Amino acid sequence: MVFILFILAAIVTVFAAIKLSTYADTIGEKTSLGGMIVGTIFLAGATSLPEVTTTVSAIVLDTPDIAIGNVFGSNMFNLLIIACFDLYFRKNQIFQSAEKTHFYTASHGLLLIIVALLALTIRVDYSILGIGIDIWLLLGIYAFGMWVISTVSKKQSENQSDSNSNENVPDVSAIPLKRAIIGFIIAAIFIMGAGTLLTVTGDEIAVVTGLGASFVGSFLIALTTSLPEAISVLVALRLGNNNLALGSILGSNLFNILILGLADILYRQGPILLAVSTVHQITASAVGILSVVVLYSLIRNPQQNAIRYALPSAALVFLYFISSYLIFIQ
Repeated sequence: MVFILFILAAIVTVFAAIKLSTYADTIGEKTSLGGMIVGTIFLAGATSLPEVTTTVSAIVLDTPDIAIGNVFGSNMFNLLIIACFDLYFRKNQIFQSAEKTHFYTASHGLLLIIVALLALTIRVDYSILGIGIDIWLLLGIYAFGMWVISTVSKKQSENQSDSNSNENVPDVSAIPLKRAIIGFIIAAIFIMGAGTLLTVTGDEIAVVTGLGASFVGSFLIALTTSLPEAISVLVALRLGNNNLALGSILGSNLFNILILGLADILYRQGPILLAVSTVHQITASAVGILSVVVLYSLIRNPQQNAIRYALPSAALVFLYFISSYLIFIQ
C-alpha cells in the first residue's frame, strides 16, 4: 500500500507541474518580468514546494538525514535534469541560447554549495537564536545573491525594453493573465500536498527496504520531489522558452539551500548540520562539481558542432551516476 501511495503522490506532482509551467510561461509573457526572472524566482519556488513539505515532514518524523539528503539530493538531480534535456535538445543549445544573466544564478548556487560543504565538514557547534552559525551564513549569502540577480535582471530587462520599444510583439497566449496567476497558485498547492505524502511514504519505504534514511533522502525522495522541475523544464522547452527552463532549475537549487534554514529553525536539538550523516558531504561535493560543469557550459564559446557542444552535459550525467554509486555504498 505504501508503494501505491508513493506512486500516486508522484503522479499528482507531475500533473500539477505541467500546469505550473504552462501558467508560468503565460505570466512571463504577459508581464514585464520575462522568462528568466519568472523561472528563477516564481517557478523555481513553486516547484521546490515538495522539498519544503518533505523537509518539514522529515523534521516532524525526527529524520534529519532525510531532510538534508532531500535538499542536496534534489540539487544534484536538478542538474542531471538540465543535462539530460540539453543532450536531448542539443540542436537548441540551451546553455548557449539562454540569457547570460544565468551565469550569476549558477555562480551563486556554486558559492552556496561550497559553504554548505564546508559547514558539513568543519561542523561548528555554535548557534544564534537556536540557528547554527553556518545556516546564518548561508542565508546571508542567499539574500545578497538574490539582490544581485534581481538588479542585473532588471537592468537587462530595461535594455531589452528600450531596444524593442518600436516593435509590436503580439500576445500569442490564449490564457488570460488573471487565470494564469490563479491556476499557478492552485497547482502550487497541489504540489505542496503531494510533497507531504511523498515524505511520509518515503520514510516508510526506508524502513521496509532497509536502504537507510540517508540514501532514501538523497536519492529516492530527492528524485520524486524533483519531478516538478523535470516536467516544468520539459514543458518550457516545448514552448521554446529556454530562459524559463534554465531559470527553473538554477533557481530551484538556490531555493533549496534556503530550505536548510527552515530545517534548522524547526530542528530543536541543536544545529541540524551537526546531527546528520557524513555521507551528505559526498552529495554536497557532487553538487559542487556538477555546478562547475554547468557554469562552464554557460560561459564557454559557442560551439558549431553538436557533439562537441554536448560533451559537458554528457560528462555531467556520468559524474551524477558515479556520485550516486558512492552515496549508495556509504
